[in-house]
Amino acid sequence: MKTSLEAPVKEPLSLEKAVVARGVSRRFGDVVALDGLDLEVRFGEVVALVGPSGCGKSTLLELLAGLQQPDAGSIEVPGACALMPQSDLLLPWRDALGNAALALECEGVPKKEARRRAAPLFERFGLGQFEEARPRELSGGMRQRVAFMRTLLPGRPVLLLDEPFGALDSITRATMQDWLAGALASEPRTVVLVTHDVEEALFLGDRVAILSQRPGRVVDELRVDFPRPRERKQLVVSPQFTELKRRALEVLGC
Repeated sequence: MKTSLEAPVKEPLSLEKAVVARGVSRRFGDVVALDGLDLEVRFGEVVALVGPSGCGKSTLLELLAGLQQPDAGSIEVPGACALMPQSDLLLPWRDALGNAALALECEGVPKKEARRRAAPLFERFGLGQFEEARPRELSGGMRQRVAFMRTLLPGRPVLLLDEPFGALDSITRATMQDWLAGALASEPRTVVLVTHDVEEALFLGDRVAILSQRPGRVVDELRVDFPRPRERKQLVVSPQFTELKRRALEVLGC
């Protein structure tokens, strides 16, 4: 009988590239954050970036989003990007629905119409009846869901997620990882995910790119061929998952 850890059954990914970085370098004064970094991400793929603190992971996301320019090398992102930073950045004077709709308003959508478009996602993402709650009335995980909806609503094909669950406790973090996996299943996107949590990277990613100490460059990549949907309890204790985690930690020097 087939188990959930046998050969993957997900649809094959497009061979077209959604993100291509070649020989990318970025310097801040005397500090070289990235040096000769190469990365490719296919359409529909979830690629997780892991690496030591200060190795340029967040800098890379800002480069991909066009918020910074590389000092050397090239970046190609054929589709538009949406960046979700580490902090949820919810506006305290807006309710949850208003915060989620903000990205549409920034693109010129009238406020009433933006709220109308955002409303259906609340039920789908487990926030039904919290549309009018202020950020201070929401838990950390709920705030992150609102921030993710805000990132998702403009319909950008590429999502750049920078440590989206880094500030959460371990139990909430695991719950949010399961939630994000489900959200991406219902709203497929190309995703580049920065995380310092190797287990999170392996659970969410199709591929894990491991960066070196600063200056950052990709020193190894791991294919994560477990089928989706992924069963956490079975997956994280499987020999295959354990071996991938061991290899990642070994490269990271842990």
